[in-house]
Amino acid sequence: MQTLSEIKALLAEAGLSPRMQFGQNFLVDHNHLRGLLAAADVRPGERILEVGPGTGTLTEELLARGCRVVAAEIDRGLCALLRRRLGADPGFTLVEGDCLDRKCDLAPGLAEAIGAGPCRLIANLPYACATPLMLTLLLRHPLCTGMWVTVQREVAQRLEAGPGSEAYGAISVIAGAIAEVRRLGTLSGGCFWPPPRVTSAMIQVTRRTTPLTGDWEALEAVVRLAFAHRRKQLASAFGPGFPWPEGVRPSQRGEELTPEQFCAMAVCWRASMLEGSQTTPGDAHQGRV
Repeated sequence: MQTLSEIKALLAEAGLSPRMQFGQNFLVDHNHLRGLLAAADVRPGERILEVGPGTGTLTEELLARGCRVVAAEIDRGLCALLRRRLGADPGFTLVEGDCLDRKCDLAPGLAEAIGAGPCRLIANLPYACATPLMLTLLLRHPLCTGMWVTVQREVAQRLEAGPGSEAYGAISVIAGAIAEVRRLGTLSGGCFWPPPRVTSAMIQVTRRTTPLTGDWEALEAVVRLAFAHRRKQLASAFGPGFPWPEGVRPSQRGEELTPEQFCAMAVCWRASMLEGSQTTPGDAHQGRV
């Protein structure tokens, strides 16, 4: 496992240094790295997606365990470094560029590299891409069976949050409907180099065997409407003709509803769209939460 000195030496040899624009804070605490790998419990032959591999510390450990790693790296200099170090390994595939296509889906090259089989995300995620990437995998890539990642603590709090809490929002609902979230640990800035000014968290997000809904588009649309103006009542967001499900009142706010209630709302939203209702916003499914 690469030490801090080795990481610095690799970067210096390549004429590179950490770039804040890409959120390059390398996880150098070996205890936390081992903990992440232990929690993920990877198996030989598994397809693993890694975003932001950096100098390849985690990548090397995954390859040593027999995984087939598809790594997405946006930094050209680091891509060259990774090719020199790992390019000959038949289990390693490097995709250069942004992992997302306009934050709406995986970049086409990355999706092609992953293929049509099951995979898991294991990564020290750059902060800027963490939320949109996780939402994309949850909503649009059901064969991604789980995620074992480090993220900003606030992102972890939103994923874990329940109705009525300040952190509860769109990603809380989607994660609750599709997956189960478990906090694995909290990481101080000193676990990284260079140390970020925020606290991080290590989390496990495992897809439910039976999710609360299979209509991801409807769920995303309903959540987007409900939290667009979180202090407004649902009636303001959905209009007077919306067919409210049992147990949900128009006077409520989105932050009061459980994921189960949002899934019931999604069923009603889909029904109203199929009926061609003019009072339900027809463009609600556009964009992202």
